[in-house]
Amino acid sequence: MEKVPYTLGGVVDELLKSYEQYPAICKIGVNSQPNRDTIIEILKKLQIVMFPGYFGATKPKEDTIAYYIGSVLEEVNYHLRKQIGKALQHSGLDETAARGRAATLTEQFMRRLPRVREYLDTDVEAAFDGDPAAYSMDEIILCYPGLYAIMVSRIAHELFVLDVPLIPRIMTEYAHTITGVDIHPGATIGKYFFIDHGTGIVIGETTRIGDHVKIYQGVTLGAMSTKGGQSLNHAKRHPTVENDVTIYSGASILGGATVIGEGVVVGSNAFITQSIPSKTKVSIKNPELQMKSNGKNEPEKREFEQEEFWDYQI
Repeated sequence: MEKVPYTLGGVVDELLKSYEQYPAICKIGVNSQPNRDTIIEILKKLQIVMFPGYFGATKPKEDTIAYYIGSVLEEVNYHLRKQIGKALQHSGLDETAARGRAATLTEQFMRRLPRVREYLDTDVEAAFDGDPAAYSMDEIILCYPGLYAIMVSRIAHELFVLDVPLIPRIMTEYAHTITGVDIHPGATIGKYFFIDHGTGIVIGETTRIGDHVKIYQGVTLGAMSTKGGQSLNHAKRHPTVENDVTIYSGASILGGATVIGEGVVVGSNAFITQSIPSKTKVSIKNPELQMKSNGKNEPEKREFEQEEFWDYQI
């Protein structure tokens, strides 16, 4: 077979053919879809509003703070309204109805920003109180990926409960990309929430988390096997975590009927698919190490020592 010489135009021609062959992954000539880059810029503006003086090129002063925040919010209001309008059109509304609905939803969202900031203040406090490695609240706000993921989640959740399509998920998946923390915008999270380290955490859509909850890296609050697919939409598939719960690294807690009671401590690597009563400590059975001792070929078995007896073992 004769080899076709490479030309850039030839590649373009082949790609154009592929666009016709695989139209499901093309959006050509469509103006009714939110712009991901614009939504990320909206998040950056909202981060400035949530933590004034910490982010952005401008450092506001007391006598100009009202003008500064007002100008930032004016940009947010304008761009968010347009993006919500596009998202509503994408979900099936006609352009006129989408514009009107977008204006209403944007106003409702903007009114909720002071409440979001109230919750974030408790999250920063929880991180500072819960992490002796944190030397200041400034360090937490500027450095901690867990706090950033929580901030984005709280913003996205307000849009989610207003039934804004697509945009909340774009926001939380952006945070997932840069932090390794995957929080669905549908998850309901109480005050004083602390994510320590953050990497590899998954919190599913119908999860409910109370106040003063602390979770470590690698924790999954997920669903059982979802063979039902789309038929399970809106069903309670993820666990409920009540107040004052600590969940250590690598634990998996699954199922919509699973309730982790108030004051429970879940040990590392636990796999839980049933409810746990309040004031309980949960651990897996002590593992064993196998080691060669003193050059001998026979393996020596040793159990890990445990400082205290945990009430519930799995």
